Amino acid sequence: MWQETKHGLFKQFNFENFKEAWAFMEQVAELAEESQHHPRWENEWNVVQIWLITHDAGMKITDKDHEMASAIDKIFDNNQPQGEKSASSGMHPDEVKLFTDGGSRGNPGPSAIGYVILDMEDNVLEDKAQYLGLTTNNQAEYTALKMGLEACKSMGVKEVNAYLDSLLVVNQVNGSYKVKNQDLWPIHNAVNQLKDGFRKVHFKHVPREFNKLADAAVNRALDEHMDKHKN
Repeated sequence: MWQETKHGLFKQFNFENFKEAWAFMEQVAELAEESQHHPRWENEWNVVQIWLITHDAGMKITDKDHEMASAIDKIFDNNQPQGEKSASSGMHPDEVKLFTDGGSRGNPGPSAIGYVILDMEDNVLEDKAQYLGLTTNNQAEYTALKMGLEACKSMGVKEVNAYLDSLLVVNQVNGSYKVKNQDLWPIHNAVNQLKDGFRKVHFKHVPREFNKLADAAVNRALDEHMDKHKN
């Protein structure tokens, strides 16, 4: 689903590999040239992120952008293998990858969470960004993990490979570190209760550069909130 952000109409596309991502970008480039409406985009390996905005309308999202978005979606759909089930089909796998992140600008300060659920072939099933309000970085990290696990549970997932760039949270949920901050006890307990509802949950630490999808969701939620309230 395309999302309206302060940088334009936004959507992320995931592919099996770089070759497929590049082929998609080539077709979108042809479309942009034909329509003389050129997107901003970023590509990293199998991920393509696209923003659409109309420059001559004062950098606003217009019907022109929505029409372009629909055309890009058709290109993406036409490149999918026949019979492949999308996230919207209601069919979800037993095992998934869950990337979560939380951030606070101030610590404590304005905070947000982001999580992305992918199947084991790296197809995005859900991409969530949400503003939390004023809280701490650790509370945001835990909330992101809790909400991500809740989403996996609602999908009927049985095994979760959870990836976080917070070493503290990973070590605490794995039992290597004690939770000394009493403010974190309730949400830590909630995560443990959720964990027990799955066949297996693997909590793994990854460097921030390997958690870019969830990190981008956090910043998207914070930027949108700040943009709405800057006046």
